[in-house]
Amino acid sequence: MDGSLTQSKGAADAPFYLAQGGEIALFEAASANNLPVLLKGPTGCGKTRFVSHMAARLGRPLYTVACHDDLSAADLIGRYLLKGGETVWVDGPLTRAVREGAICYLDEVVEARKDVTVVLHPLTDDRRILPIDRTGEELEAAPGFMLVASYNPGYQNILKTLKPSTRQRFVAMEFDFPPPEAEVEIVSRESGLEPERVKPLVRLGGKLRALKGQDLEEGVSTRLIVYAATLIAQGMDVQSAVEAAMIEPLTDDADVKRGLLDLVTAVFG
Repeated sequence: MDGSLTQSKGAADAPFYLAQGGEIALFEAASANNLPVLLKGPTGCGKTRFVSHMAARLGRPLYTVACHDDLSAADLIGRYLLKGGETVWVDGPLTRAVREGAICYLDEVVEARKDVTVVLHPLTDDRRILPIDRTGEELEAAPGFMLVASYNPGYQNILKTLKPSTRQRFVAMEFDFPPPEAEVEIVSRESGLEPERVKPLVRLGGKLRALKGQDLEEGVSTRLIVYAATLIAQGMDVQSAVEAAMIEPLTDDADVKRGLLDLVTAVFG
């Protein structure tokens, strides 16, 4: 089954997350009122970290499912498996979250097969139920259950979008990369590299993001800037760290890479 479980203990154990606006209050209000939440924003801007932070803050178990082309409704709900010569039912991550009152986070939900969104509908209205056709059960969500989904609207093509009938079942939040001063704080905190040494990395990140849609399909994520800063903090030279963490992951085109390396030289000298 796809899905990982994180046991959340409380705000003191929450992964670091620097709020950019009212997203924490909105998530808490949605949780208190059994509202599903949809997070929209580019890859690597902090959506998954935000959900992990909020699960810990609220003291809820968190099931995270990385959605992909082959992810089916059965992967989420469960299936019969052969164990010790017997056929037994095994819950999927969504079913476990519904039974336990946990948060189920579907990362990049539009990448999943179309039958997945159909399964979600009765959980995203006032019924809050999960029908399991294979067992004949109709599970009512336990108190505390929350459905959270995310996707990157700028990356998806016309064949991979959420239908309006699905989007309008969620409270939605728009995420973006943090402003430079906040990104410096985040990267420094995550990597251990001093803020003054992080600033040129963040400046380079901004210039690379400006190339999205031109030479690059996607801009550099905050996650990749953290990777570069981490390598530098561990003693790697800046040029090698930046090339490995911020240039090579963005493109395979040799000409584009040469242009990006010229940009690195312009920023770092």
